[in-house]
Order: sequence, then structure tokens, then C-alpha cells
Amino acid sequence: MKVTNMDIVVLYDTTLRDGTQGENINFTAGEKLEIAHRLDDLGIHYIEGGWPGSNPRDMRFFELAKRETFKTAKITAFGATRKPGIPPEKDENLQTLIEADTPVVTIFGKSWDLHVEKVMANTLEENREMISESVAYLRARGRQVIYDAEHFFDGYKDNPDYAMQTLFAAIEGGSDALVLCDTNGGTLPFEIRSIIKEVKQELTDRFPDLMGSARIGIGIHTHNDSGVAVANALEAVNQGARMVQGTINGYGERCGNADLTTIIPILSLKMGFSCISTRNLSHLKKLSRFVSETANIVPANGQPFVGKSAFAHKGGIHVSAVIKEPRAYEHFSPDLVGNKRRVLVSDLSGKSNIEYKAGEMGVALGTSGFNSREIVARVKDLEEQGYQFDVADGSFKILLEKLTKQFNPVFTLESFRVTMEKDKNQACSAHATVKISVNGKKEITAAEGDGPVSALDNALRKALGNFYPNLDHMHLVDFRVRVIDGREGTAARVRVFIQSRDQNEVWSTVGVSTDIIEASWQALEDSFQYKLSNKPDGH
Repeated sequence: MKVTNMDIVVLYDTTLRDGTQGENINFTAGEKLEIAHRLDDLGIHYIEGGWPGSNPRDMRFFELAKRETFKTAKITAFGATRKPGIPPEKDENLQTLIEADTPVVTIFGKSWDLHVEKVMANTLEENREMISESVAYLRARGRQVIYDAEHFFDGYKDNPDYAMQTLFAAIEGGSDALVLCDTNGGTLPFEIRSIIKEVKQELTDRFPDLMGSARIGIGIHTHNDSGVAVANALEAVNQGARMVQGTINGYGERCGNADLTTIIPILSLKMGFSCISTRNLSHLKKLSRFVSETANIVPANGQPFVGKSAFAHKGGIHVSAVIKEPRAYEHFSPDLVGNKRRVLVSDLSGKSNIEYKAGEMGVALGTSGFNSREIVARVKDLEEQGYQFDVADGSFKILLEKLTKQFNPVFTLESFRVTMEKDKNQACSAHATVKISVNGKKEITAAEGDGPVSALDNALRKALGNFYPNLDHMHLVDFRVRVIDGREGTAARVRVFIQSRDQNEVWSTVGVSTDIIEASWQALEDSFQYKLSNKPDGH
């Protein structure tokens, strides 16, 4: 589809407000400011910074934002209409919105008569006046006003006449945009389609000179309680909505909000709408990861477009085809959103997987006569024993190097000893002694830890630190143990995954044994070998 000026969709991000209502998400004012700048760099048009009347942190954010310059985005304050029986000039919420000193204010009002009469114990007419007067008050003070019609779709299904009356009130008050909200997340795409068609027709009939002008446009705000928040937002755009509200990574209350990291590439590259530049689109995955890191939430591997697994291929037939023609198994080029293709190695792999991964990792095949078919057979044998290389690239690279006789260990284990101590008055304590050899030089160190693996990690790190002083950049970020077959009871074989990271990358390693300490050592040793062989100076 050819993009024209009529095909612009405005992006409205509410990660800093609606997103923080998700479980375990809490940003400081400084973190919110950092995220706001990243959103601005991406090209987001509106950034909803929070509700200044609800907490000191949000007010602090707006104080900080006043001193900042944003290239594209307009910082937006969020709040409610005036309270029943209180004039706008005396309503504390409206006053704090003014004090936030943002160019744009978004206020929400009730569209569902159920909420007005049974939850708020208000009258329908008073609620309508609250909407109109609040919008007019903010407009008179020089603010662009976006009106969020809360619970609009549920309200429209119960009482369409009154739901429309609330929109009329916002327009009469001077609202610049009407955002239809699926607050409970229960509306389905076909309902979105029919309701927006009817709403547009009613608005055009009542305000023929106003609808379609620069001032009034329809927006959409969806929640994911039925798993269709993105589909609902896209259907709304298909029906004429030109503002989409959502959050990065879909963070939000209950099941979350519409995920902008999915919506943006679809709008831009599949539906032909203009929202952000192609150059900025290539930074989408970085933004997604930055927000997840700041929120201290592990990124979802299966997230469309920006997830680690979004362009991962495992089956040998798939890999063979995608190497020849990526479109055969990819609907989208990963580099457009800053992601990359990943080929996984497992017992489902063929020689195409091995050859692709070896090239990706810079390991030359054939130098020792050990060809890709033999490597496939060896990988399948190891996976039968319990190894899993599709999620342990670090260990797989080391395995490739060993099989092709290219492995040059940075250190060699001479021995290790781990002891545990427990008495009735104290918690368990762990102590490890490690003896290694680096370039012919022996090093023996001991360390304590919160458990046996922690003690081993500390002892090995301490020993290697005498040769590689910058290992403090490397951190263990995940440690997982899986029982491969529990029928053997305490003698069962276990698989240990370790995920490590430095300032540049994340890598995973695996170990398998009937002894959990031995399996942990295998994964731990591979992790340090991978880090130090890739970056010999320890940086």
C-alpha cells in the first residue's frame, strides 16, 4: 500500500502510566524519564507520563520532564474529569493536571451507565456535564485535550444512546480527540468493527462540519483480557481510528495492554500506514529490551517481532529452506525491527542447522575431517543423554570447537572440592576450593557462597581474576535445574542451565550429570570458557 499523508496513524504510549499498573512493574521518576527519551527517539507522538494527582513520583516525573527537550513526542498528563458537584476551578485533580504544565492533557470519563449509576451513584446528566465542563476548562487554559471514553464498548453494547451522549459532551467541550476504550478487554474484533462503523456514522451525522477535521479524530485503547488487544487495535485502525494507544511489551493491568512493539511494525510494513520512520523501526527490539530491563522483567522469547524466538528456526527442513530463501519460512525480515535470525541446534537438526550455526559462530568445519553430518549425529546422541543445545549457544560453540579440534581452553580444571556444613542453629553454608591451570600456571583458591554452585562460581572467579582482572563485568543472571527422568529418584540425571551476561551480550550454557554439582560445574566452566575465549582480555 502506498503511504500518503492521509495514512498517518498517531502513536500514543502509556507505558509510564497504564503499563505501571501491571504486576511487579514500578519505575522511579528517573527511570520514567529515561524511558520517555527512548520513546521519543523511536518517534512516538504522545507519551503519557502518569497521573500527577495520584502520587508524588508522577508529579516528580513531570517536574523533571519540564526541563527536558523532546524531539517528536508531546508529554501528556493523565487524569479524571471533575468530581460530581464540584466546579472545575475547585477540583483538585484538574488543578494538578494544570500544574503538571504539559502541552497535552488526557482525561477519562464514564461511558457506561452501569458505572455512572451503580458504581459512582451519579446521574447520567451530571456525568455528561462533568465531561463537557472538564474538557472546556482544560481547553480554555491552552491545553490540547484527548478524551478517553472509559468502558466505551461495554457501555455502547448496554446503552448505545447514552454512550454516544458522552462522546457528544466531549466534542461540545472542545476535545481534540475521542479515544474509545475497551477497558475490560472483553470486546472482540468483529464487535470493534461494527461499533466503530456505527459511531463514525453518528458523529458524522451530528457534527458534519467537524468530523474529519484536524481537531476531531477517533482513537483506540484496548486491553488484552481476551487475548485480542492487538487485533482489536488494528481492526479499529482499519475502520478509521487514527490514534492507537498501547504500551511497550504490552505491559499493563491484569493481562496487559495492546503491545506497541507488535502494532508498530504491522502498521508500518504490513498495513502501509505512516507512524515511525524505517530507520527508527530498526531500533524497536532495543527499546523493547531496555523497557524490560528497566522493569526487571524477563523478556518473553515468543513475543512477535522483537522476541528472541521470533525468527528462530529449529527443524532441519525449515533451516535448509530459509537459508536458500528467507521468505519461505519468515513473514518478515528480522533486521527491519532490529532483530536477527537464529538457527537452533537440537535432535531435530539437519546438517543445514550445523553449517549455519558454525558460520554464525565463526567455527570452520571440515578442518579435522569431522563433517557436519557426523556433528549432527553427535548432537543427537548428546541430546538423547539430556543435553539441550537449542537454548545453550555457549556450550554448543565449545562443542563444535572440540569436535573439530579447534578448542583452545583458556583454563584447565585440575580439581575442585565442595563442602557443606549445617548445624541446628545455623543455615547451611558452602565452601569451595578450585585448582586450575592457566597457560601452565597453577592457581588454587577457595571461596564461600550461598550454596555449592555459588561457592564454585566465587572460587573460579577468584582464581581467574588473577589472570583476567575485568571479570567483574560478567554476571550469572539465571540458574535452572531440570530432572530429565524422575523414575530414578535421587539418582536421576539432571540438566543445569546457566545464563550469563556482560555489558555486550547474553549467553547460555548447559551441563548434564547424575550429580547436580558436576552438571553445574560443566555449565559454569563452559560459561567462563565462552566469555574468555571470545574476549581474551576479560572485557
